Amino acid sequence: MQQIVTLIAGPNAAPDLADCAAAIAAASGGAIDWLGPTACDIAFAAEDEAAVRAALGGQSIDAVIQPAAGRRKRLLIADLESTVIENEMLEELADFLGMRAHVAEMTRRAMNGEIDFVGALTERVALLRGLPISVLDEAAARIRLMPGATALIATLGRAGVRTALVSGGFTVFAERVATALGFERVVANRLDIADGKLAGTVTPPVVGAATKRATLIALAAEFGLRLDETLAVGDGANDVPMLQTAGLGIAFHAKPAVAAASRWRIDHADLTALLYVQGYRAGEIVIP
Repeated sequence: MQQIVTLIAGPNAAPDLADCAAAIAAASGGAIDWLGPTACDIAFAAEDEAAVRAALGGQSIDAVIQPAAGRRKRLLIADLESTVIENEMLEELADFLGMRAHVAEMTRRAMNGEIDFVGALTERVALLRGLPISVLDEAAARIRLMPGATALIATLGRAGVRTALVSGGFTVFAERVATALGFERVVANRLDIADGKLAGTVTPPVVGAATKRATLIALAAEFGLRLDETLAVGDGANDVPMLQTAGLGIAFHAKPAVAAASRWRIDHADLTALLYVQGYRAGEIVIP
């Protein structure tokens, strides 16, 4: 079975890409197809994967190996926090209480699968009880889009790919990001509000790992797609079932346990890597 390895250079690694690609091409006998200045494809036989991996060395270059056929997907399901945006919004809210460090450590442990996601979410949200709802707008003003996010969604949208933002975070932030970028669907948790203040709870049921996977399956069925025509991206433990179910599930700058549990990962490059691994060329990428 013919395989494709897509190499994408991380920041400052573009000068090393040509040498790395040449080493892999020599080891596998494949030709280099340059997708752009920072990405290329190399075809090879499946039995040569070990040689391909060995040729990568320790460079800040991502490599995604997959079958050559069916690379372009028709549905993207994306996590929000630390994936489409750089922030963890619970940490931004906790900052108003002087508790950012405490909440950040809980988030890290939950996203690495060390503690239960739903329990950790419930505990962290409870800390917010009594905050005025005005902090939601203040926190939203801090949102930083992940590099490559705008180009990713614009390019997929032009190609007719369906898109959904599925988050264990909150609708108040996810919906704003979805509108800004052009996601078609949003699934996220809703913060409860009472008397103009955060109630410290979320409206059940909580969006967690099972919901993310179920949403992927449901949307694929709704759009008449096979699961192998889907792409998912996320960074946390609650993304793993979704990543393992998608046709191409990419752990993006993921927590260690998530990266270890994922077949495909992007550790260095930005979100445009998700386009290159599908065979998009630099000239096809929309830069709004």
